[in-house]
Amino acid sequence: MTGYRVIVDEDACEGIFACLTRDPRFVEGEDGLATVDPAADPVPPSGSDEGRVREEDGRIVAEFEDDRADEARQAAAACPPGAITVEEY
Repeated sequence: MTGYRVIVDEDACEGIFACLTRDPRFVEGEDGLATVDPAADPVPPSGSDEGRVREEDGRIVAEFEDDRADEARQAAAACPPGAITVEEY
């Protein structure tokens, strides 16, 4: 299992939502921008982490310890303005 951090830069996000099609943990927030909600996944894979999500300095920061880092990286790669980054720790 890998520990990783998903960061959504709210200033860079344009609400295109390409990330939503790559990782079901990404959802549209109340502000019309992308956010992370681990409970939004209707069928989470076995062993999925519920994660820890917080807002910090204009960013959404979600930390997970599971095998879904590739899904998060695919969502980041699909983001046209590059508002999503994934860092392993």
